[in-house]
Amino acid sequence: MKTVLLIGAGRFGRHAAIQLSKLGHQVMAVDIDEERINDVVPFVTGARIGDSTNEAFLRSLGVKNFDLCIVAISGDFQSSLETTSMLKELGAARVIARAERDVQAKFLLRNGADHVVYPEKEIARWAAVRYTGNHILDYIELDENHAIFEVNVPEAWLGKTVGALDVRKKYGVNILAVKRAGSSDFSITPETLLTGDVTLLALGELNAIRKCFRI
Repeated sequence: MKTVLLIGAGRFGRHAAIQLSKLGHQVMAVDIDEERINDVVPFVTGARIGDSTNEAFLRSLGVKNFDLCIVAISGDFQSSLETTSMLKELGAARVIARAERDVQAKFLLRNGADHVVYPEKEIARWAAVRYTGNHILDYIELDENHAIFEVNVPEAWLGKTVGALDVRKKYGVNILAVKRAGSSDFSITPETLLTGDVTLLALGELNAIRKCFRI
C-alpha cells in the first residue's frame, strides 16, 4: 500500500482515484473546485479544496509524507507546471505529471517531474492496436518494442498442444497463460491442449507477435 497525493480531480484524476482505491492505496485528493472534490470523495481517504499553485497551501499538505504525487491537472498547463515544480522543491519523493503534448512533457521533466503520462495519447495507441486486429482481445504495452496480447487461438492451432506448436522457437513469442471463461486457472504446460473456448496471453516483440498471430 502506498500513500498518494492526487492533485487535480477532473476526469483523469477521478479515474485515477478510483483505480488507486481499488488497489488499496491511500489517496489524498486536491482540487480548487469544490464540486470535483465532492465527486471524488467516495473513492479517497482524504480530500482538500485549495489552489495547488499556492505554496503555503501545498506545504500544508505535508508533501514529504506521500510516497507518490500525481499532478492530474487538465486544461491549465501553467498551473500544472508550477505545481510540479513546487512539489519537488518541497521534497516530494516522486512526482508523476500529466501532459497533453510533447512540448509540455519536456517542460514538466525539466521542472521536477520524475515521469510524464499522456492519457489521451496512450489510450489512442491502445485502441488503434486493439481494434484493428480481428483476433486481439486486449493489449498491454510494456515498452516501445514489447507487449502482452490476449488473442483468440488461431484456427490452425486448434487441437494441438502448446509444446507441439513451439512458438517460442519459431517466433520468439512466449505463451504465458491460457485463459478460460469463468475460470481463475491460468496455468499452462507443454501438454496443454488448445481449444476454441480459450484465449492466449502472449508476450514478445511487437513484430514477432504480429507475425505469429498474423495481426
